[in-house]
Amino acid sequence: MASPSTESNITDGSLAWPLFTLAWPIVVTQLLQVAYNIADTLWLGRTAEPAAAVGALSLAFPLIFLLLSVGGGFTVAGSTLVAQYTGAGGEESAGKAAGQTLAFVTLLAVALGALGYLTADAMLALLPADPETAASVVPLAADYMSVFFLGTPFLFGFFVFSALLRGYGNTRTPMRVMLVTVVLNVALDPVFIFGWDLGPVAVPALGVEGAALATLVSRVVATAIGMCVLFGLDAGPDVRLGHLRLELDWVREIVDIGAPSALEQSTSALAMITLTAMVATFGPPVVAAYGLGNRLISLVFLPAMGLGRATNTMVGQNLGAEKAKRAERAVRLAAGVGATVMGAVAVVALAFAEPIVGAFISASTADGAATVANGVEYLRTRTVEFAFIGVLQVVLGAYRGAGNTKTALAFSLVALWVGRVPTVYGLAFVLDFGATGIWIGMALGNVVGAVAAVAWFTRGTWKRAVVDAEKSATAVDPDG
Repeated sequence: MASPSTESNITDGSLAWPLFTLAWPIVVTQLLQVAYNIADTLWLGRTAEPAAAVGALSLAFPLIFLLLSVGGGFTVAGSTLVAQYTGAGGEESAGKAAGQTLAFVTLLAVALGALGYLTADAMLALLPADPETAASVVPLAADYMSVFFLGTPFLFGFFVFSALLRGYGNTRTPMRVMLVTVVLNVALDPVFIFGWDLGPVAVPALGVEGAALATLVSRVVATAIGMCVLFGLDAGPDVRLGHLRLELDWVREIVDIGAPSALEQSTSALAMITLTAMVATFGPPVVAAYGLGNRLISLVFLPAMGLGRATNTMVGQNLGAEKAKRAERAVRLAAGVGATVMGAVAVVALAFAEPIVGAFISASTADGAATVANGVEYLRTRTVEFAFIGVLQVVLGAYRGAGNTKTALAFSLVALWVGRVPTVYGLAFVLDFGATGIWIGMALGNVVGAVAAVAWFTRGTWKRAVVDAEKSATAVDPDG
């Protein structure tokens, strides 16, 4: 059975303490995840052509995310199943769910990595880039994507490991693993980007490709450590080698829960690609500012994401334990905390936008100065939505924890395809607001999504577990 420090505190006693103990390691883990991207941006922003190098990441990321999101959605199924079976006392079933998810997502990751590697140039060719962007930014984005996709299975290996332990109630171990690999990535970035010559040992300067290579090496290490923990230590669900042999009933359950999440993340990626295509019609300073701004927003997004994923586990285990009222109280508490914390973050970002942006892009060139100016405007504009981000992520986490991933999908679509994409197009191009229209439209999506998701949440129709109570109580043959 799980230790008293995990499930027993989640389903009994105070709500605030288990919510906090689940959330803060997730926030730190995601902070470290963002550190991968921030380190890349920081070092590439110091290259000879910073706007082109940082802009390459801006174009590459949504295309990468499109393929990664397909497999990433199924990790939600693993986390939800492990949480609900753990809350219901079905340790054997939790282990089997974890093993089946790991095997299924690994196969999917290999296929997606190969697809991405073979189609990187074709995907970039679909973007309607400004001539200068097409000449200086797109080729660098292609170089980055080709290297990145080689590491796709290792990227997913850590994602699955982290999701399974989170469902079990252990968020600290993934945090520690991530810390090790981020330190490695930060150390390798300047070596691979700028090169290193120590006489007999020489590393060529690889530029943008070097940033991708540093990430790949770090992900290999993260996955290796994660698998050792999952199979060798008593830190999560009891996964055994026999659990990796895929079974149709389990695959169906994973697909039923995970497919809406995969579709949710995929449509998010498609929205990002659509937005990136609009942004690519502007010059490199706007493209670079958009990419840098999104990375900074992903940084301040972390408290909301941590609370949302902690809510996922809280709701999953409490519904598994048939404590629906406690699950609802946890959601309300997390939403209040999320709005308060993100509101405070907004004040800080608004006050210090210029020094924050300036730390990542050199303003010594004309393009660099223009990038900084656009980035500052973008960051300040998006502070309007921060409190709404906190609420939306918590409510979506509640839907996912309940296994109600179709509802989470619906409100993600509202936020992106009602509140954001058409607004950006209308303001930037129809009303001719230019880059300012992009910044305003980006800020409105989460406001619209949060209002809609909260209104639906109050109906209470999400309070049903998806796991089979009989299966929870029945031991599963670990070899079959």
